[in-house]
Amino acid sequence: MDTQGPNPKLIDALSQASSLELFQLSTIIDRMLADPRRIIAVRANMHLGQTVRFLDWHDGRMRSGKVVAMRDHQVTLHETDARREWKLPYAAIEPPPAGAQPTASTAAPPTPAAPSQPGREDFRCGEKVSFEDRYMQTQIGTIVRINQRTATVETADGPGWRVPFRLLRHVVDI
Repeated sequence: MDTQGPNPKLIDALSQASSLELFQLSTIIDRMLADPRRIIAVRANMHLGQTVRFLDWHDGRMRSGKVVAMRDHQVTLHETDARREWKLPYAAIEPPPAGAQPTASTAAPPTPAAPSQPGREDFRCGEKVSFEDRYMQTQIGTIVRINQRTATVETADGPGWRVPFRLLRHVVDI
């Protein structure tokens, strides 16, 4: 990602365009950025607690932040330096390299060498957990019951979910 800002030749070419042409270009770009394939491409290598770089649209600089929530069309980041929270579209995130090894600044997901999945013994009633529902929306809630193969999780926006233990992740408050 270029941290210097947009290409001066591109800015010059756009300054010659009419307002209608700029509006048409803006709607095309908005549609392209909202394409689910682009969102999934960014989300594929991203997880809660991970440190990522993002574009600050106020000044055009790249900043670092920790992923605290992932929704359908936006991600919530806690900025590392300024201790601010940002709600940004996925297009503002520099995608983590595919298959990149986690660094000390990222929260490490389970290592591939130990493919053990979380089980019933890893969770207790009252614990805060997160999971992705069938629409790829991250849900956060509290375990209210431990079943044989699933946990019943109550979320703020509706009835309880029965979630297999392998899909649950512990939530750590920052």
